[in-house]
Amino acid sequence: MPNLVTKYFEMLQTIDIQQQLIKERNKRYKAVDVLKWVQEVFDDIDATQKSVLVRLSQSPIQKTINSFNINEVDTDAIFHTSEIKKICINYRLRFLDTRYFKSDYPKEVISKIKALEENHATTLDGFKIIAPSKLFELNEADDPLLFAPMGNGYYYLIHKWGKDLHPLRKLKYWSVKNVENLGVAIFAISFLLTIITKDFFFYDEVNFGYLFMLFLFYVKGVMGMIFFLGASSGKNFSEYCWLSKYNKIS
Repeated sequence: MPNLVTKYFEMLQTIDIQQQLIKERNKRYKAVDVLKWVQEVFDDIDATQKSVLVRLSQSPIQKTINSFNINEVDTDAIFHTSEIKKICINYRLRFLDTRYFKSDYPKEVISKIKALEENHATTLDGFKIIAPSKLFELNEADDPLLFAPMGNGYYYLIHKWGKDLHPLRKLKYWSVKNVENLGVAIFAISFLLTIITKDFFFYDEVNFGYLFMLFLFYVKGVMGMIFFLGASSGKNFSEYCWLSKYNKIS
């Protein structure tokens, strides 16, 4: 009789779903089989991660356009080449295939790629990345953005990581954005140098002719110095190098 009462109370106890799942799994696998099954699960995860990393390191491999399910896309993650180009030029960034990217990828990148592939029933390829040029040479992380091509000049943002860019980066590289900006910068620097040093060169009589000559002297000097440094370092304007895989003019 006590045994029947005990069994009755056991039947009325709350049910732990995890324990029920374990019981169901153990019906299918023996103890040794469970360990083997766990190892197979980890092996599958490992193989998937390696597959993604291989595609990132060699992209593009087979295709440069990916098919996306329109019902699953995030509209805030779709960008056109013209928008990417403008941002890259303004902040002196590169937009290159991931095969040229030398930094490490966080785990979130792998997870998001796998999730996208499952949601869209596809295998992504042709990955591109926005990052400062140094990230294509050194092992650093300053705000890289990973994209997958959608076709017709559109790209899908997969993941963004690392530190945000400095708020003054756009101003820092404004003068090397294009030839016009460099010209304005040269004239502005020359004008400031003329105003600052005019009293050093002209003690008493200062007229427009003398100031204009001094201004032209500084224009020539600043221009010569900038072109010498630019030629020796091999650097190019941002509007020409945002898609370039080379660190120097070739």
